[in-house]
Amino acid sequence: MINGKGSDTKLILTGLLLGLLLSSLDQTITATAMPTVVKELGGLSLYSWVFSIYMLTSTTSMPIYGKLADLYGRKRMYLFGMAIFLVGSALCGMAGSMAQLIVYRGIQGLGAGALMPIAMTIVGDLFPPERRGKFQALFAAVFGVSSILGPVLGGYLTEQVSWNWVFYVNLPFGVAAMCFLAAGLKEKRTTTKHWIDWPGAVTLSGSIIAILLALVLGGESGRETDAMLVGLYGLGGILLGLFLWIETRVAEPILPLTLFRNSVISSASIVSFFMSAGMFGAITYVPFYLQEVLGVKPTIAGYMLIPFMLAFIAGNIIGGQLVTRFRYRQIVWSSLFVMAIGFGLLRMMDEMTTLMTVGSYMIVAGLGMGPLMPVLGTAMQSAVGHQQRGVVTAFFGFIRSMGAAIGVSVMGAMLHAQAVLVVSIQHVFTLGLFFIILAWVAALFLGNARLIKREKSQPQSVQVRR
Repeated sequence: MINGKGSDTKLILTGLLLGLLLSSLDQTITATAMPTVVKELGGLSLYSWVFSIYMLTSTTSMPIYGKLADLYGRKRMYLFGMAIFLVGSALCGMAGSMAQLIVYRGIQGLGAGALMPIAMTIVGDLFPPERRGKFQALFAAVFGVSSILGPVLGGYLTEQVSWNWVFYVNLPFGVAAMCFLAAGLKEKRTTTKHWIDWPGAVTLSGSIIAILLALVLGGESGRETDAMLVGLYGLGGILLGLFLWIETRVAEPILPLTLFRNSVISSASIVSFFMSAGMFGAITYVPFYLQEVLGVKPTIAGYMLIPFMLAFIAGNIIGGQLVTRFRYRQIVWSSLFVMAIGFGLLRMMDEMTTLMTVGSYMIVAGLGMGPLMPVLGTAMQSAVGHQQRGVVTAFFGFIRSMGAAIGVSVMGAMLHAQAVLVVSIQHVFTLGLFFIILAWVAALFLGNARLIKREKSQPQSVQVRR
């Protein structure tokens, strides 16, 4: 348990923000360097696996880290995850072939799975509920800023130094983050012995890997591939069912199913899933539209995400301020409504749409998406006590990652289903709009729950009033 009196919150936040910046920069900075990496190392056919393996390992490890953080402490598991991430980064910089790079990216992802969820859990431990939304908004703003800085920094390092430094740059900042956190965070050691739910961890990991692999391979065609996809989806479903059965019988489950009896957690999880499916669809396919339909250069297409990210950051800040003043459902409904307007506008784009018009549509979508992450994260954390906060926070990150992966894959399949590219793009954003409507319906079940300020005599776990 974190000792709030002995901890230095400034050092802790500095370390957490540095770690979050590294993990969120990684995907965008790597994407910029990859064309150069392929030219030097070869292996163009393995290009997508550099990103897919990172997604597989980071997403799979999130729920496990969340449970281990609850059992053995936030500090220990965060430092462990950061150490693995830095080892993976160093190995990636030394890779001599694409096969090696893919393996090392998998190691890097195993560490990255700890950084975001445990950082958010530490914030939940350190600050009372009425202040969490502001700090979660700050974390989400760092995520948005990194999406802008990543391509610029990746391009500079690749052109002016070497692509290897895209990975080496993580080392000094990662070590600094570990030092700040180690010095600032004081945590009471527990002598209680715990039983780790290894059967649950294995079946959950196997299920996620099978499903995500099927999604990654879904763009390929052929009878052998189709049979493999059916097998992977089937295996994922069987392992998921086995995982759920195990979780009802073990003493300390990786993901306690009783949590979902709480309407705030179950509803916020569904909203997060569909919101992420729509959000990452916009981030992925707007640049594709700009390049393939309007014919702009890749650099310009990347810059067109800046209005979206700035609006997203502004929305995060607004959401962090509103969470103490309104019911969760009021904020989520309003945000999803604005987000739906943005997607409705995006689906109207065609060959005649101007860049300024696209930018304005992206601003509307970003303003709608922004408040959702801090509000939903705060709602889920505040619905449980300290001993389950790590599990819930990690699950929040996990469900968003799964939503993003599934949403982008389904939208990609729809994109290739139409002969006319403009029509395909319009169908993609129509699907995104449908995801938002599903999230809006799920938000109904948030009821009248809201964040209530903690009284001195009140335990921290009592935060939600229905």
